[in-house]
Amino acid sequence: MKNTSNLILLNAFLGLLLLLPGLALSQDNVVETDTHRFVEVAEGVWFVTGTGSVYTMSNAMVLVGEFDSLVVDSHVTPAASRALLEAIPVITDKPVRYLVNSHYHFDHAHGNQSFPKGVEIIGHEFTRSKLTGENGNVLEESTFKSFSDPVPETVARLQRQLSDENDPGRRVELQERLRVQTEYLNAIKEIVPTPPNITLETKMTLFQVVAAGSREIQLLHFGRAHTGGDVVIYLPQEKVAFTGDMMLPGLAYMGDAHVDEWPATLDGLKTLDFDTWLPGHGPIMHDRQPIDHFQVYLRDLWEKTSQMHSSGVSAEQAAQQIDMTNHSANYAQLREPGVDPRAIRRIYQLLDE
Repeated sequence: MKNTSNLILLNAFLGLLLLLPGLALSQDNVVETDTHRFVEVAEGVWFVTGTGSVYTMSNAMVLVGEFDSLVVDSHVTPAASRALLEAIPVITDKPVRYLVNSHYHFDHAHGNQSFPKGVEIIGHEFTRSKLTGENGNVLEESTFKSFSDPVPETVARLQRQLSDENDPGRRVELQERLRVQTEYLNAIKEIVPTPPNITLETKMTLFQVVAAGSREIQLLHFGRAHTGGDVVIYLPQEKVAFTGDMMLPGLAYMGDAHVDEWPATLDGLKTLDFDTWLPGHGPIMHDRQPIDHFQVYLRDLWEKTSQMHSSGVSAEQAAQQIDMTNHSANYAQLREPGVDPRAIRRIYQLLDE
């Protein structure tokens, strides 16, 4: 009877914990708050994903040392970045010293402005040029607008669905999605592009003091790929690489890509000795074979698009007609002809140049 009572009390206590927002719950190498999930992939190396209660859009990484910490990527808005900074104390009390941008895209760098003064922001020279506006306002570029402009309609659609929904469980789900998207819509208005104040061209190495001595942190640019300034964050001792969007488990967005150069850039990634790679979107990865698959896809896409371009087919028509279903064994979504028009417009731009 005593054991049964203890079990009831324990279950009640655990239930109470789940109702307390923002409280960190730990299990082995995983720590979760209301907004973020931290997975320790090596000692002091944390892979960070959002839980969905705040729209973060991208993954991040936190490296914890004896005296300070380093963060890779700052999420999609200042609000998402603030949530990250508020969550980090569940894994460490060490102050953030560095923020590294894997590339300039909004979903990885538009939280930069939330980091406290004194935090050094590191990125590729190209990333700085984009976020300073040297080549135009990134908030007016097609990439940012193609993802952000539809958000008001998403909010309106969720509002309509909620008003028409009678099922209580479904209403709760819709209300939560509406809350997250409404907060995201409001957060977009706050964005002020904030560039790195320390840049690299091909390589930079940092050494972080850790209990075992020092952690070597290599920031590597192998060439143009997803953007003109992709940086891989490589930890040779831990055999971990954070690849950003240069390499994802699936197909990456190509609206600003150098598709013709991307496969060779990935050859550089393949020279590194790593067992674990952490993508800018998606889960922790250990299999290196997707790199080969993606290189084959990129070369085929470039060839097929080049043929369309040479034949005088418009970019919009080519986007509808190009058939990549021969890669469906590796990318299950490729069930019929058609490619993201933003990718084809970008390839046409490169071919025209």
